[in-house]
Amino acid sequence: MFARVLPFLLALSCGVPADAQDAQDLRFHSVFLRVEMAAGQPNFKTLAVDSLGKNKLDLNTMQPLRVPATAYRVSRMGQRVEYRSGEGAAEWAFQFADRRVTIRSTYSEANPPKPLVLNFDPILCHATVLGLFNDDGAVRLPALLHFPDHGTFRIRATAPGLALGYDALRDSDNFVRVTFPAATPARRQIEYQLEVAAIYPGGPQVANDPRLDGFRRDFLNIFQINPRLRVLANHAASDPCAFTVYMYSAVAVKAPPLAEGLTALDLLRQTLDRYAGGMKAYGMAHYGDSRGLPYDFLDTYPSLVMAAGDYARTSHDKAWVERNYAVVKSWADKIIQFDRDGDGLMEYPLSGNSGSWTRLVSIRPSNWWDTIGFAHKDAYANALAYRALTAMPEIARMSGRTEEAGTYTAQAAKLKGSYYDTFFNPATGVLAGWKSADGKLHDYYFLFVNGAAVTYGLLTREQGNRVWDKLLTKMKEVGYTRFDLGLPGNLIPIRREDYVHLEKRWGGPEREDGSDAFQIYENGGATACYAWFTLQALYDLGRKAEADVMLYPMLKAFEDGGFQGRGPDGMTYDWKDWNGGPHGYEGLLVDGYMTLLAALPQ
Repeated sequence: MFARVLPFLLALSCGVPADAQDAQDLRFHSVFLRVEMAAGQPNFKTLAVDSLGKNKLDLNTMQPLRVPATAYRVSRMGQRVEYRSGEGAAEWAFQFADRRVTIRSTYSEANPPKPLVLNFDPILCHATVLGLFNDDGAVRLPALLHFPDHGTFRIRATAPGLALGYDALRDSDNFVRVTFPAATPARRQIEYQLEVAAIYPGGPQVANDPRLDGFRRDFLNIFQINPRLRVLANHAASDPCAFTVYMYSAVAVKAPPLAEGLTALDLLRQTLDRYAGGMKAYGMAHYGDSRGLPYDFLDTYPSLVMAAGDYARTSHDKAWVERNYAVVKSWADKIIQFDRDGDGLMEYPLSGNSGSWTRLVSIRPSNWWDTIGFAHKDAYANALAYRALTAMPEIARMSGRTEEAGTYTAQAAKLKGSYYDTFFNPATGVLAGWKSADGKLHDYYFLFVNGAAVTYGLLTREQGNRVWDKLLTKMKEVGYTRFDLGLPGNLIPIRREDYVHLEKRWGGPEREDGSDAFQIYENGGATACYAWFTLQALYDLGRKAEADVMLYPMLKAFEDGGFQGRGPDGMTYDWKDWNGGPHGYEGLLVDGYMTLLAALPQ
């Protein structure tokens, strides 16, 4: 034990006012934790956590503390710190161990304690609480407090029925706020236990491979709950996107239990219930006050059906399926309704023709890549649609509607029968991104499109290998080797006539060939987002060596926090140019962490 734990720096005196001592007396340090307690109020001045116990503790996740209205006297004994605003029992006490913080609140009539409020700085690290909400918006315990790229606390309480306050906001006032209720006359003492935990699947093969530290540390990063909407979102203070729910479900089905009575599937179910209840999110028509969203994105309902299928298949929750079958069926039926010409493929209402996009963004295109002119027949969204339609028969059978399963099986077969012939571009040897209403193929060597088609079974093995021979040759030709930055969505510039958002900050070019904005944001920028499709396609095709060359530099970047945070110019590292310059805006974009699934044993 001594070899793994640095000596705690708490002095062994008791009852001495903090202002009479060196500040280091309130500091604690193990390879899992670094803490400095505040001198004038019960709170953390510094809090850093490393789930892997490798002393990666440089980052203080806390916002600067405000001067409290009440002055507290702090005392200490060994590894315990107590706070009193008057005489008698300590209102709050903190006990520290190697990988645990125990927080105790005690009630007295003379000095009733106030709640303990922790404010985390999302500019530095996007903390999130992962758990299930009560009707009042509090998150019931046990739950997780997760710090992406750093570590996780599993939080339990000694008294039943306790829940944490949870809130987050960005832009005008950046914070992630977690509130621990204080003891009351009805509960005169409450104890919270915060235990450092590393939560990931894979067994010894994963646990003992240091190359997978980024996987083990960051496996939970994809799960960020927006507390105001009570749904999984881009991060705790960002938008929910209906077209990314399938990413959460793909990770959730692989996750081990999070805590007693809490699983990642519970988080997924909570999110699906919000959509089933009518909540709108980005990618759905008329979301918020946006006038640029008159239509549902083509990848929205496939994503929701895929997630529902993942939940139903893995949880075996027949009651949930029966309760929600009608709405899940309505999602699947929307996929079929988008097939306007009867060939099995969905068509977006916009033409997708080159030059059809207005300079001012009035309508967004058909999928997640919402600055690129995907429309009409969209190869990526239709790959998701195929996956969703093949999942729907099992949902129908689980709900007792066996006779309806055939409808979705037939539609999936029709889609697959049209897919390759529609999107394959003989001029390049790869699948185009979309086929516009005028019959033109729009092909920019989209890695994620071709990866999704292979991963979801729309190409034969022979077709898949031919396509990826071409893509990897093109990657070498354009000189992309910085796999530590992730992967670009496209390998050549998007032409101005096919770009939607023409501000250069968003990758919009002035030159007709798109070259002046290439590598900025979605116009060929490098990102972890959607890199999973490339890696998984290569693994599925038996091309392990080629996939590993990309995967392991990405894993090292995940371990180093390379896809989170802001650069000196305020841009964020979720998108980068090919030299590593930041061009993102979210600060943390959870979509990129689906890529970690590629690290699981194939």
